[in-house]
Amino acid sequence: MFRRLLSPPEQSRAAKTVEIYGWIIFAEGGLLLLFPDFMARLMHFGPLTLQASGFLRLIGMLVSGFGMLYLLSGRLNAEGFVFATLIDRPFVAPNMAILWLFGAIPGPLALLLAIEDSLSWLWTLLTWRAERRRS
Repeated sequence: MFRRLLSPPEQSRAAKTVEIYGWIIFAEGGLLLLFPDFMARLMHFGPLTLQASGFLRLIGMLVSGFGMLYLLSGRLNAEGFVFATLIDRPFVAPNMAILWLFGAIPGPLALLLAIEDSLSWLWTLLTWRAERRRS
């Protein structure tokens, strides 16, 4: 199993898209974890209290965990997980719209996250469908 992590013998193109998206999420979560105040300013959250900074670090850990899950599942060519991401990722954009509507996150951040997730979902979907047509 560990050898497959270092160099996957057979990785589908759709699994590769999930792995790449996992790296992106892992990096974003890591930035939140390591630099919460900088990331808060970047996302237009304003100055953070000590407790808010801790909560943002906690969110960074959660996001990094999801990134690691996507990364490892894509790396190990877990086709069931690749398919599952095609089902769950379309819900991100509507959830971002709801969070923005209730004032929980700024509009530009909600739009950025919705676009990022939607584009990666579309990339995985098109790749997955192309692989299924060839089979």
